[in-house]
Amino acid sequence: MLSSAATRLAVWGDPIAHSRSPQLHAAAYRVLGLDWTYDRRQVSESDFPAALDALDGSWRGLSLTMPLKGVAFSAARRNDRRAQLTGATNTLLLDPAGLLGFNTDIGGIVGSLAEEGIEAVDAARIVGAGATATSALVALSELGAQAVEVVARRAAAVEPLRELGERLGIAVTRVDFGAGGLAPVPVTIATLPGDAPVTDAAADALTAPGGLLLDVVYGHWPTVLSRAWERAGHRAVSGLGMLLHQAVLQVRIFTSGDPDVPLDDEASVLAAMRRAVVGD
Repeated sequence: MLSSAATRLAVWGDPIAHSRSPQLHAAAYRVLGLDWTYDRRQVSESDFPAALDALDGSWRGLSLTMPLKGVAFSAARRNDRRAQLTGATNTLLLDPAGLLGFNTDIGGIVGSLAEEGIEAVDAARIVGAGATATSALVALSELGAQAVEVVARRAAAVEPLRELGERLGIAVTRVDFGAGGLAPVPVTIATLPGDAPVTDAAADALTAPGGLLLDVVYGHWPTVLSRAWERAGHRAVSGLGMLLHQAVLQVRIFTSGDPDVPLDDEASVLAAMRRAVVGD
């Protein structure tokens, strides 16, 4: 068991003021009876190496948001399989033997979809082809997806996802924004920034096949896509569920070193974390 003595944790990124991670983690450590602090700090990609080197022995770990997931991956002595598949590390454990890296975004997506009753899929759709789309593709592979359409404006942006799909046994195909006649899928995962321009026509075309929308955005809610889904009478959920479940995995890592080891009374920890960001 870890000591309850004061231990330091933080989330780093640029920008960082919007992060809800401090509320989530503080709630978890209160339930666990740990006198740990969890702060936020604006750290740019160029400042990351020096900031990391300056950490002393009071530090247990870091959560990383954009644009630090790639440099965190490179800094880790060892990364877990999810991080290796994506090249993105959002959690660093400051182990005495060296930095250990993890990607908990994938588990966050899986956990969020499970809450909506989706625990297995054959096919799905991803909107956007950036870094979060890579985690979404790996999450869908863990749910058994065999075919995934990626809605993106540029074919070149989809190529890394197609190559990753080959490694995962998923047929990845590109669909242009605004394309009609899309096939029904049980879930669409939108990975666009909250302020990304999406025309109403493109949103309506994506909405037409139905199914659940998981929009990873939570700071700019509702989004153009979520409004279109709701107008059509379909279910749309924000990225708060993903944020919550990936944070639970981070708490597991920071307390036990293993994202697969459940917390003591995890149901109570999860409930407290949920209240911290969505209320009762």
